[in-house]
Amino acid sequence: MWCARSWARGADMGATTQLPAELVRWREEIESRARDAGLDFFDVVFEMLDARDVNALAALGGFPVRYPSWRFGMEYERMQKGYAWGLSKIYELVINNDPTYAYLVRANSTMEQKLVMAHVFGHADFFKHNVWFSPTDRAMVDTMGRHATRMRELIDVHGQDRVDCLLDAALSLDNLVDPFQPLREHQSGVRRTLVGPSLAERAAQSFAAQTQPGEDRQSRAAGLPAASLPSCDVLGFLAERGHLEDWEREVLRMVRAEALYFVPQRQTQVMNEGWASFWHSRILTGGILNASEVIDFADCHAGATASQPGRVNPYKLGIELYRHAERVGLDLFRLRATHNDVSFIDAVVDEEFAERHGMFVYETNPRTGRQEIADRDWRRVKDQLLGDMAWGGVPQIDVIEEDGDGALQLRHRHLGRDLQLEQAGSTLAHISTLWGGPAHLLTEEGGEGRRIIADEEGVRVLETAEAPPSALRPDADDDDGAKRQQRA
Repeated sequence: MWCARSWARGADMGATTQLPAELVRWREEIESRARDAGLDFFDVVFEMLDARDVNALAALGGFPVRYPSWRFGMEYERMQKGYAWGLSKIYELVINNDPTYAYLVRANSTMEQKLVMAHVFGHADFFKHNVWFSPTDRAMVDTMGRHATRMRELIDVHGQDRVDCLLDAALSLDNLVDPFQPLREHQSGVRRTLVGPSLAERAAQSFAAQTQPGEDRQSRAAGLPAASLPSCDVLGFLAERGHLEDWEREVLRMVRAEALYFVPQRQTQVMNEGWASFWHSRILTGGILNASEVIDFADCHAGATASQPGRVNPYKLGIELYRHAERVGLDLFRLRATHNDVSFIDAVVDEEFAERHGMFVYETNPRTGRQEIADRDWRRVKDQLLGDMAWGGVPQIDVIEEDGDGALQLRHRHLGRDLQLEQAGSTLAHISTLWGGPAHLLTEEGGEGRRIIADEEGVRVLETAEAPPSALRPDADDDDGAKRQQRA
């Protein structure tokens, strides 16, 4: 069976084809207009695939080769069923790489191919110039291939079951990484390349290199953070300090490297999709469409940007934010280069924008179970939107310390939203497995302190008299992190 074979050995794509002559002509015209408008991007390689093969690539995160995992197969089955039942359709797939790879669905109409190509050039420009993407691996297609090869070697040595169990635990934590570390290290590296460290800095570095423990030196060489606490890089901390065999540590490092590659996409989804939608709309309505294609384009564009009360459509929100920014005289290219979603919304959303787009605070009516308008104050609307976007919508968990009994202590930074305790307990069990000992997580539910414990006896939730995380005064590092997220 095709899918069983592909998930065992990576995605074996069907035959790709060169673009037909008509699409080559339109690709050249659209690229020319994109560059004339000021977009700048790496070379873009377009390939045409059947819908099934595009779904397979999407299930693998957009990459043709990944390590074998049942998760990819499950995602592929979900996408295939959605496509077969008419519930979902992938129009395009683009990979942040140099060159940028983009996949067109062979069954799409010429109008849809034009839209997709213009959309892709917008993404490619964003990938190249947004500061949050600057530290990403621009040869990630090759890196993913190397990881897949190495993972299969480990499976041959240690067995499929052991590697699968380890991958399941590691992948459950792939969003518990420090989203700021790659950018900090990248900017520090750029400064040092341009200016160079001072004599005092070089002396301090030399002293630290000679005095820190050998394991710390190895961790730095592997690109892992120093074991400074507290740390929101839970996966990195476990890769460095967990009681693991060498090959297990290697697997965690590979998972972490891939997780960090995807972090900017989570941080900039609204900006990225909005930028691509803004430019596909402007380019296509600037003379690319034939008269017979205008209605189909409008219908397709409206479908992609449709929104529902109480839900955020990144395509819709993003494109309207750029349109509003242009209307009030802001520099769009500077905005797309310097912000993430949180700081972009903070900079652009004002009272006029909120009123124009009917932005309200919605809450669930406990009697009817329906979403209803709870507040029309645009400032509260903005604050709620910023809160939802903070940390890419992912709970922030900090490693605090290892106590005297060898238990790993973690804390949930409560930002007004309770954890799903059952899911948190399952994740904590994976942390305990990778740590090699008990793991405790301090959180809260309904304003009351809760301590989740995962150890050899299983997972349990206890009430605690300890101050809940929302009542704790963040330390200086916490404040700095919050400012970086809110004002990046």
